[in-house]
Amino acid sequence: MNINEQYAAKAFTRQSRIFDECFSENIIIQYKRSRVRKLVSTRLPPNSRILELNSGTGEDAIWFAEQGHQVHATDISTGMLNVLNEKTAGCGLQNKITTELCSFTNLQSLKDKGPYDLIFSNFAGLNCTGEINLVLQHFEDLANPSGLVVLVMMPGFCLWETALLFRGKFKTAFRRLFSKKGVKARVEGIPFTCWYHRPSIIINLLKSNFKLLKLEGLCSLVPPSYLERFPEKHPALFRFLKKKEDRLKDRWPWKFIGDYYILVMQKKG
Repeated sequence: MNINEQYAAKAFTRQSRIFDECFSENIIIQYKRSRVRKLVSTRLPPNSRILELNSGTGEDAIWFAEQGHQVHATDISTGMLNVLNEKTAGCGLQNKITTELCSFTNLQSLKDKGPYDLIFSNFAGLNCTGEINLVLQHFEDLANPSGLVVLVMMPGFCLWETALLFRGKFKTAFRRLFSKKGVKARVEGIPFTCWYHRPSIIINLLKSNFKLLKLEGLCSLVPPSYLERFPEKHPALFRFLKKKEDRLKDRWPWKFIGDYYILVMQKKG
């Protein structure tokens, strides 16, 4: 684990006890989760084996397990995994979810090497590394024949974020556009660096062994989740934007300009 990952692990461990309380009621986050889960569930075979990277407090791991899948959940934060294990026990899903403290840049050291029907990373965990190649190089060995890869990541441009220029928030508006050396983030007072990876970077790094199935923008018309009061202040507009995004999510330019993108790839036969 490199120094940046050590800082990120410390930050998210510090946040782990309040993470669900802070974010579970956010209506936009609920929308994002439902979008990702709907897309995955249409392609994932029953009773699949899933490797989850940056699993956090286990919201997705528990959902997958409740659908009948077997999940090996990994994270670099001991605090996040402790919360996940507590929630797993509380739901009686110990036979469906296993956990491992492991960096996604060190997947060769995984105790459970699969193979897996799905390699899954949600909500920009992989944006916490500038060495994305070290993550992706192990996917071929970890994936089953015809295995899926679903990554939810932040691109180098976000329409909503850039529009903050008109509110005088210049630093936020341009932070992705000048992010080649990474951008400083801060969680619970602890700084670490994030990188914004374009979809083409991921696709090119995986194209030898995986083919592209789907690319969708997420929160390209719907506002980012840090504008959490938007749905309450503008309920009709929020419903309209959701409807429009659901129709345009995989079209140009919308699939490239969201707060996130959802990338679905499949191992070549």
